[in-house]
Amino acid sequence: MMSDIQAVQARLVDDINAASDLDTLEALRVAALGKAGSITALLKTLGGMSPEERQAQGPRIHALRESVTTAIASRKAALDAAALDVKLAAEAIDMTLPAADTPRGSVHPVSQVMDELAEIFADMGFAVATGPEIEDDWHNFTALNIPETHPARAMHDTFYFPDANADGQKMLLRTHTSPVQIRTMMTQEPPIRIIAPGRVYRSDSDATHTPMFHQVEGLVIDRGIHMGHLKWTLETFLKAYFERDDIVLRLRPSYFPFTEPSAEVDVGYKQEKGRRIVGGNGDDEGHAWMELLGSGMVNRRVIANCGLDPDEWQGFAFGVGVDRLAMLKYGMDDLRAFFDGDLRWLSHYGFNALNVPTLSGGISA
Repeated sequence: MMSDIQAVQARLVDDINAASDLDTLEALRVAALGKAGSITALLKTLGGMSPEERQAQGPRIHALRESVTTAIASRKAALDAAALDVKLAAEAIDMTLPAADTPRGSVHPVSQVMDELAEIFADMGFAVATGPEIEDDWHNFTALNIPETHPARAMHDTFYFPDANADGQKMLLRTHTSPVQIRTMMTQEPPIRIIAPGRVYRSDSDATHTPMFHQVEGLVIDRGIHMGHLKWTLETFLKAYFERDDIVLRLRPSYFPFTEPSAEVDVGYKQEKGRRIVGGNGDDEGHAWMELLGSGMVNRRVIANCGLDPDEWQGFAFGVGVDRLAMLKYGMDDLRAFFDGDLRWLSHYGFNALNVPTLSGGISA
């Protein structure tokens, strides 16, 4: 019996190692381990043996099965690897061939406008500054001269976290990018010229508001800064952004805790085919005024809160919604579509990634 088992094992292992393809290997497996296989037949003989014979022959038969099973698995792995090598060799890509006409991604309008803004303000000597989206109460409100009783601090306007930080400050999702201005004034020596683009969060949602949106703020800190510098900066920016020379601005007195004096900035526009076209004087026939952004001279208290002397340093600041700028320039009528993830909308309003905004080549694609 022992010699027979050894002979069967040697023959089967030799046949398995000599199998040239997976079909041949599968046939050998069935012949040995299938329901009517030779090894299966040997296993069935164990039931008719005496306990002494079973104790002697059982381990040998089981060892035969394990040996054949291992040989089959090893040969199958070798045949699979060889087949994969052949397949990979046949699928070699010729990199000299022209690219296939496959779907391409698009730059989101918000990203496009962010790049346009960075290019415009870089030409005016502004740097791009960033900061954390999770802020503390001091940087987001207190340092900006926003009183404890201000409505912006209310729970229905601001997303607060349940736990305070190590200094006992309330933590929240920033409601504007103004904390970036505070952090910049506290860490950089004047003169300062920055824009602070980024995501901000407020508890609001309708066709023109979402809980998360994008904002860009500008800050200039230097000696002898006045409202004339602010108006020139905004006019230069808007003319470059809308690529029109007939941009007319109107500054209306307003109130913001962090600027004094403060001004709402209106821009002239006209209605054409259901769209607001920015340009022209809002007092002319067929034209109107539209509120676009907020601005003002940086409040003395804010400058002092950042460790600077307000008698030596003055500055101006302004803020505008990036999504709103995109809607006005590219004719979009619903802010919520910016965040729906609809590829049809993006394929219509999206931008080619290779069309990088430049002042010389054109801001918009």
